[in-house]
Amino acid sequence: MKYQNNVEPENCTGMEDIRAEIDKMDRDIIAILGKRFEYVKSAAKFKTSETSVRAPERFKSMLEQRRTWASAAGLSPDAIEKMYRDLVNHFIKEEMTKWESETANV
Repeated sequence: MKYQNNVEPENCTGMEDIRAEIDKMDRDIIAILGKRFEYVKSAAKFKTSETSVRAPERFKSMLEQRRTWASAAGLSPDAIEKMYRDLVNHFIKEEMTKWESETANV
């Protein structure tokens, strides 16, 4: 998916254009992360154990894939891995809480 800016970077006429575009992208990124988190919470109902929530092999392969995508996009694989590691570890904690509460009610 190609992101659609109001003003392309090379057409910015000053810092105001640049900041406005970055703010717009950051709002969209945060909205997408919110939607991603909704999927994570929904996944809890399909998990059968703490191990399936934590899914260490899936976590590892997901990070490897994000590193590949980062390289292809000209970004630092290390920086992207750190960002996703932090984000997904937070989401796993939230999913564990949801899974534990749903399991306790069964």
